Amino acid sequence: WDAEQLAALPSIAESAAHNGYSATRHVSAEELYRAEPHLGPGAMGALEVPHESIICPFTTPLAFATQAVVNGVELVLNSPVQTIAGAGDGIHLLRTPHGALRARYAVNAGGLQADVLDRQFGHETFTVTPRRGELIVFDKLARPLLSHILLQVPTKVSKGVLVSPTVFGNVMLGPTAEDIPDKTATGSTGAGIAGLCERGRRIMPELMAEEVTAVYVGLRAATEHSDYQIKFYPEQRYVCVGGIRSTGLSASMAIAEYVVEGLADAGLTLEPKSDFRSVRMPNIGEAFLRPYQSAEAIRANPDYGRIVCHCERVTRGEILDALRAPIPARTLDGVRRRTRALLGRCQGFFCAATVTHLVAEETGEKVAALLALENDLASGSGSEMR
Repeated sequence: WDAEQLAALPSIAESAAHNGYSATRHVSAEELYRAEPHLGPGAMGALEVPHESIICPFTTPLAFATQAVVNGVELVLNSPVQTIAGAGDGIHLLRTPHGALRARYAVNAGGLQADVLDRQFGHETFTVTPRRGELIVFDKLARPLLSHILLQVPTKVSKGVLVSPTVFGNVMLGPTAEDIPDKTATGSTGAGIAGLCERGRRIMPELMAEEVTAVYVGLRAATEHSDYQIKFYPEQRYVCVGGIRSTGLSASMAIAEYVVEGLADAGLTLEPKSDFRSVRMPNIGEAFLRPYQSAEAIRANPDYGRIVCHCERVTRGEILDALRAPIPARTLDGVRRRTRALLGRCQGFFCAATVTHLVAEETGEKVAALLALENDLASGSGSEMR
């Protein structure tokens, strides 16, 4: 958008090439507007990254967890670590509200609380300062406005505000980048949304006339350091994986491989499982066939032909699958992230009652108690994402 940003593009391409990616290409202003005719006036050029893509932010971590569980990992939920102590013979004793866990090796991937846990292991090398990111998700009717992910030139603080399609067929604007002291402040702000709208008008003015489906807020685990805080303490049999910001989704498998190598160097014996089971998660994006579109799937299970959430075309069969999965959904928010139900334009106004009853039937919870729990979780945060 200005000469300074234009001058920064070659160094971004050089950095990519240094990391082994050489497919970036300079794009003139004329070519840019041919590719994105709805872009606001004044853009001076761009750098094309042909292999940049979008991904489902919900399914990916759930896939990692599911693959672990089906291969024998015991997943202990709703059990935050309160204290860490030695139990002798190099064993870590991690106390939680639901009892103590014993571990020969400990990996701290505590996100916003990674610094707190790291201090319990006796280290004080970083502090997590939550970086609030607010997002606006526009209606699916806005999708024809763009063909690419449109990302501003990144700064040292943030990758910047972008306009991007989502795998669900919407258009997303954001995020903001605001360092705040409160690790629980997931509420949206008037200033944040106003700032996004102002930037959105410059990037793509027509987008601002489209309907908004929802506002989401996330907190990134930023620290005073510019890079991830991955540290190995072999003598303690402890690894800290802290300061993993939003780029951690793209980097997650590489981070895991790096940590596994460090654990092996620390003495952990690692052997491939002879009976390893891979998993394939249900598709909830628009790039592939959804169950309601598949005559074969409906013949096999008529519930895939019974739509519960009409905004997102989510079927009864998909909701029941989520409730009966290896890591079953147990709340409305859990169903939302696994299926897209309640995620659409009406934000559950039409389907929430049916979804609530399905969850209640599968979990044995009374509907009133389930709704009270959901209200507690959502109090003061509207439709925001935790």
